Amino acid sequence: MNGIVPVWTSCRFMLIALAIAFALPPGAQAEPLAKNLFGHKKLPAAIAPKAHGFYSKGCLAGGIAIAADGDHWQAMRLSRNRRWGHPRLITLLERLSREAAQDGWPGLMVGDISQPRGGPMLTGHASHQIGLDADIWLRPMPKKRLSRKERETVSAISVLKKNSLYVDDRVWTRAHAAVLKRAASYAEVERILVHPGIKKKLCDTVKGDRGWLRKIRPFWGHHYHFHVRIGCPPGSTGCKRQARTAAGDGCDKSLAWWFTEEPWRPAKGPKRPKRRDVMKLSQLPKACRAVLKAAGPVSANAVTLGYNGALTAAKAKAGVFSQVMSLDVPVPRPRPVN
Repeated sequence: MNGIVPVWTSCRFMLIALAIAFALPPGAQAEPLAKNLFGHKKLPAAIAPKAHGFYSKGCLAGGIAIAADGDHWQAMRLSRNRRWGHPRLITLLERLSREAAQDGWPGLMVGDISQPRGGPMLTGHASHQIGLDADIWLRPMPKKRLSRKERETVSAISVLKKNSLYVDDRVWTRAHAAVLKRAASYAEVERILVHPGIKKKLCDTVKGDRGWLRKIRPFWGHHYHFHVRIGCPPGSTGCKRQARTAAGDGCDKSLAWWFTEEPWRPAKGPKRPKRRDVMKLSQLPKACRAVLKAAGPVSANAVTLGYNGALTAAKAKAGVFSQVMSLDVPVPRPRPVN
């Protein structure tokens, strides 16, 4: 008798567990993480370019890539495959690289943009999910073309004094301010995230026209790079807009707060997992399911701006995917980086 009770108890718990499992929606327990679904896609969805959802909760259709090399840019960390964005952003980066060179910035070192189909990333950013965010290093581009290995190992350079919230004048130059001003001058750009120390440096030194400072927003990190964010593109009806930046140049109490203890005080209580690491596909816009299932282009090169002239800014804006969509054509090897 004593041996029967444990068996019955075990069976009872098993029956309860099965009842709970069948009561849950189909696939609720086995639903994969969104970051795994999007993080392993190698090519974009060859459909009309659209940003779906919000910057930190969405996906990207019809993304294009910026080439590893351009006349005035070099893309970094190529192994991450995060050179993809909405055509409106990628063509803007190409324009910024040209016009910033005229202002004295030798070239852009392009960091992370988005994954081929956007979505939560396997590591790193909370945002960059809808192809409208791009990181540009605050390190001027060198004259030499970096090798693939160097692009994985060369580091960005902080513009702050060591263990300080303030800019190091031995590193900071007028060209740093010029490239930020040029990026802020574009109507598509809604905000540029920089370290509070950089914002203060600009507030203290910019003379004359200061209207563009409204777009320069202080945020944690961002002393090795600046983060360019554009607004929802035309045609992206499912794109959720971010609140407009406040009026004025932002050199006020809102900036002073960053130089108090509060922003840097460690959070109390148990550490919560990053939303990127627990987000499921069901939590993203419904359109993201179609983005995942869509066919890819004939090759990455065919939808890469600046790759041997295969995709020009004009073609990107015209909607290149109508001409390059196919799953039956083998993907050629990318052009090697010297």
